Amino acid sequence: MKIQPEITYRNVEKSEAIDNLVHEKIAKLENICNYINSCHIAIEKIHDRPRSGSPYRVRIDLTVPPGHELAAEKNPGEGVQYQPLDAVVRETFDAMRQQLVKLTQLQRASEQAGRYEEAQESTGLVTKLFREDGYGFLKTLDGREIYFHQNSVLHHDFDRLGIGTGVHFSLEDGEEGPQASTVKIVDKPGVRAGKSSEKLVETPLDW
Repeated sequence: MKIQPEITYRNVEKSEAIDNLVHEKIAKLENICNYINSCHIAIEKIHDRPRSGSPYRVRIDLTVPPGHELAAEKNPGEGVQYQPLDAVVRETFDAMRQQLVKLTQLQRASEQAGRYEEAQESTGLVTKLFREDGYGFLKTLDGREIYFHQNSVLHHDFDRLGIGTGVHFSLEDGEEGPQASTVKIVDKPGVRAGKSSEKLVETPLDW
């Protein structure tokens, strides 16, 4: 957490048991989202002798990048069986946990979608090679066929290319249409390119 959690007690005597419980729950929130900006917890006693319900109210405020503000508050009112402070604390953190899980899931899904879109534009497989003439064609993951020249292949790796070699590339406009530049091998069947230990490009099933 970028900012140390702030815990305030109002009309409630701070106890070691409650303080330990709060810090334990904060740690569990950080396990869900390790980039929380700030966390403020307010614990207060709003009634000395309530006829029913709990005399306590607990509120949690979180800020999460890029600009999300989450809030959870529990104040068991009339008609609810008396709840001690530790139970109200647990309920409030449970409510915050549900919000945080939902937010992080949405953020991760958005990030993965962005990565996939980027991969669609910059990843492909070599489908045609004309070695003597020094050029070839690659197919992007969304099905486009793109021309490339041997001078566009980085590290003088044109001779290492084969049908099915996975590459990353930049797309630019050439004299006769789109063409690939800065072509870099990322996976070659039978030959490991670079230091990667995992297969980075999978051949689509319909190819």
